[in-house]
Amino acid sequence: MNKKEYLRSWAETYKNDLTNNIMPFWLNHGWDKENGGIYTCLDRDGSLMDTTKSVWFQGRWAFICAFAYNNVEKNQEWLEASKSAIDFIEKYCFDKDGHMYFEVTAEGKPLRKRRYVFSETFAAIAFAEYSLATGDKHYAERALQVFHDAQRFLSTPGFLPAKYEPTVEMQSHSIIMILINVGSRLRAVIDDPTLTQQIDESISLLRRYFMHPEFKALLETVGPKGEFIDTNATRTINPGHCIETAWFIMEEAKLRNWDKDLLDTALTIFDWSWDWGWDKQYGGIINFRDCRNLPPQDYSQDMKFWWPQCETIIASLYAYLGTGDEEYLYRHQRISEWTYAHFPDQDYPEWYGYLHRDGTVAQPAKGNIFKGPFHVPRMMIKGYMLCQEILKTME
Repeated sequence: MNKKEYLRSWAETYKNDLTNNIMPFWLNHGWDKENGGIYTCLDRDGSLMDTTKSVWFQGRWAFICAFAYNNVEKNQEWLEASKSAIDFIEKYCFDKDGHMYFEVTAEGKPLRKRRYVFSETFAAIAFAEYSLATGDKHYAERALQVFHDAQRFLSTPGFLPAKYEPTVEMQSHSIIMILINVGSRLRAVIDDPTLTQQIDESISLLRRYFMHPEFKALLETVGPKGEFIDTNATRTINPGHCIETAWFIMEEAKLRNWDKDLLDTALTIFDWSWDWGWDKQYGGIINFRDCRNLPPQDYSQDMKFWWPQCETIIASLYAYLGTGDEEYLYRHQRISEWTYAHFPDQDYPEWYGYLHRDGTVAQPAKGNIFKGPFHVPRMMIKGYMLCQEILKTME
């Protein structure tokens, strides 16, 4: 392999796919120019299946548009689309208590709230990235406010409904990991000590409670002090989620001059999760595993979803940038070739989201409340950036 040619080729692929395929699809079919914001429930050809709007995708789309503007090209349409979603968020997506909705109508009427703060986390990174794109500090301050609100909701007993009865004490990996990324994105536009504090706290919790060397796994759910809970639901390993966490930590390690302890933690999580997730029979990253190798409970356990593949592409490039170990470049080659062989639709724009284990299409829609313009374009933006960074180290 000629490494320079390989990286140049992938950098060009990512940029071309983002600018000529993914972004135009969502701008043409998803952008609601009448009410503002983005529709995500789109069929294979981009036709609208449902006008329900996913609130967390209003933030995700606003972030992606500004992130692409900041790092790929100064496309004014992207910035306008970001502002459209941000305005929709501000006008319709916050309840009176500050907690955001999860779903609203096309016109912004509330449909559902959930017991999470993921809508808040994505709104915060959207405000931050838009502030970075425009230089408007109002949005940086708004990002910090929403971030602090989310922290308050999480720490106020009883504010967010419990998943189980109050006697069932457990904690989840998902919110801990996402706050690493939120802190990192906000810190690029506003200087506040609570951001690095949150990142450090999240990484500490992952190390102390969620990393279980006896299984060589980062678990999705543990007890209040990291106790292993031996039930079907709590034995779950979500390889894609763990790999996403790994690159969040690698990104932080890089910002700290490749801090060795952080990098070692991230690589350990990545290596464990690759071993659990990579499907040796068919290729690709599988959805769920059981840490005791018992049958996983989730009905989609052996499927291949779009987003774990995207996170693995990013993580493998970060790991190679941080170590120079060619094993990670080889990992990038395997996951990239499998992903690009199976997920892009050959007849219509954008990617499929849901494949069977063998890579055949389970359902062809391009979006729903949970799949939309986030993981795929973020992978392309980060992939383009990381390939360029690695190439610079080779000069």
